Amino acid sequence: MSATWSKVRLGEVVTSVKRPVAPMSGTTYRQLGVKLWGEGAYERESMDGSATKYSTLSCVEADDIVVNKIWARNGSVAVVQPQLSGCFVSGEFPTFAANPERLLPRWMHWLTKTPGFWAQCDERSRGTSGKNRIKPEQFLNVEIPLPPLTEQRRIVARIEALAAKIAEARSLRHQAAEEAEMLMSRATAALLDETAWERKPLGEILAESPRNGLSPKSETESGGRPMLRINAVSSSPTKFVDLSAVKNVAVTDNDAAPFELQPNDVFIVRYNGDINRVAKPAIFKADRPSRAVFPDKLMRLRPILEKMTPDFLVFALNARSVREQVEELGKTTAGNIGVSGANAKSFVVSVPPLPEQRRIVAYLDGLQAQVDALKRLQAETAAELATLLPSVLAKAFRGELVPIESTTIHRESKSHAR
Repeated sequence: MSATWSKVRLGEVVTSVKRPVAPMSGTTYRQLGVKLWGEGAYERESMDGSATKYSTLSCVEADDIVVNKIWARNGSVAVVQPQLSGCFVSGEFPTFAANPERLLPRWMHWLTKTPGFWAQCDERSRGTSGKNRIKPEQFLNVEIPLPPLTEQRRIVARIEALAAKIAEARSLRHQAAEEAEMLMSRATAALLDETAWERKPLGEILAESPRNGLSPKSETESGGRPMLRINAVSSSPTKFVDLSAVKNVAVTDNDAAPFELQPNDVFIVRYNGDINRVAKPAIFKADRPSRAVFPDKLMRLRPILEKMTPDFLVFALNARSVREQVEELGKTTAGNIGVSGANAKSFVVSVPPLPEQRRIVAYLDGLQAQVDALKRLQAETAAELATLLPSVLAKAFRGELVPIESTTIHRESKSHAR
């Protein structure tokens, strides 16, 4: 903290405010909630006056400081935004108003987002009847840095200018992430849906009928063998089966044998509540068979190798035209949307000549590698952006926030987005 700034108790610059209203049946009341870790106030679902157990509610106004007695220790303190004026809180949310001649509400707003403020609320919540609630009088003992109003205005303006640049950088990163996600679907559509390849029902290119997996088995901590979970395919971030998504089950070798994973087996999700995951494919790539088995929530597909490569089958099933066929199935199904073996065999897929299949797979695999590299960079950038605002606030309340080139963050964000 700057040595030139005084440090004052909140009780010196805020006062308790109550605007009590007796809730009435038949009257609707907007409710205010306060998020954890300085994330601010929000409007909860409205309620009828008959739905509350409290004899009185209190109306809040813009710039009020609202404290959640139970969770103040976890940063559940907020300054009310203008659009939330007129909402109501119960007695569990004591409310305070800032002395306008001493404390700017926006100064307090940014303070509530700092770990130091949360730590003081935590300290003053301890030992209160064993419930760790903060009493209003203890909240008023929290100490805050308090420069003159002119300095508060200057620093708040600087914080908000930087916060806007950080938000812009996050928006650019999010936009770049969305565009990266679209690259593969657009490329797959261009190569498979928008080209005049021969198209055939999947049943004509399968070497055997689609095979549902092993029926449910009891989990076991020892012995047994691994069984894929549905999310080994449904949530896999790549075209490959996620072998970390397994559970150990009790099953005999004879029962397991028909369901063991073989190199280049392709699996699809049989049913799911999310239409985007139904019939989602993934391939098991390995040099040798695995002891792992696949469950009945998945379906195995093995193409005739003289007609289609397994790798190409994965991309063919991800084509927009196939997804549209899956969505048509979903229109006639309530709840979990399922795909039967007959459904799978009816899917019409593009069947280019084998050399073209291999070329397409090589191209799409290379593009996926570039997309994955971009995602890693974006994840690193997101982590960096997440630290920027806390760093800005830490410097601001230590009196160390010096002017910087306003284009710095914007320039860096564009660089990361590329």
